[in-house]
Amino acid sequence: MTEVFVCSGTTKSKEEGTGTSSEPLAAHHMNDLFSIGTMTAQTTPDHRRRTQLLVLIAIATQVGGNVFLSYGLRRAGAIISVSPLDYIRALNLWTIAGVSMLGVWIITDLALLSRADLSFVLPVIASSYVLIAILGHFVLGERVSGMRWLGILVISFGVLLAETTPDRTTRRQKETL
Repeated sequence: MTEVFVCSGTTKSKEEGTGTSSEPLAAHHMNDLFSIGTMTAQTTPDHRRRTQLLVLIAIATQVGGNVFLSYGLRRAGAIISVSPLDYIRALNLWTIAGVSMLGVWIITDLALLSRADLSFVLPVIASSYVLIAILGHFVLGERVSGMRWLGILVISFGVLLAETTPDRTTRRQKETL
C-alpha cells in the first residue's frame, strides 16, 4: 500500500493493488481541525529522524562553536571595549572556527524551529550546556563547582524528559527542503 499526500494540492492518493482512490485533502485533515486543543504529534518517522539529526547538528555546532570561541578569545587576551576594532584584532583561527560553527548552529536552529515546537527544541538543545560545562572542565581547564555539577544533573534530567515528548504538537507545516 502506497500513500502520496500532496501538500500544495487538494488530493490524497492511495494505491492498493490495482485500484486507486482519491479523497479531498481537506477531509483527510478534518480530524486535525477538531483536535487542536488536544492534538498529539502528527509526525512521521522520517520527520522525527530528520528532527533528531538537526538536534544533533545543533548541539554539536553550539558546543564546538562556544568551546572554539572561548579558547580563541583566551589566546587573544581579555578585551573590555565597545570598539569593534578591538574584537577584530582578536580574530585567530580558533575564533573564526567558533564563529563559523555558531553560524551553522543558527541556521540549524532556524530549521529546527520551523519543524518542531519551541517547547521541544529549547529543552533538548539545553543538553549543549551540559556538554559545554564538561568540555570547559576537561578541555579548557575550568573549575566547575559542585553546585554547577548539580545544575548540570538537573538540566540532564530535564532534557531526558523533553526528549520523550513529541517534537510537534501543533499543526505540521509544509516542508520545503
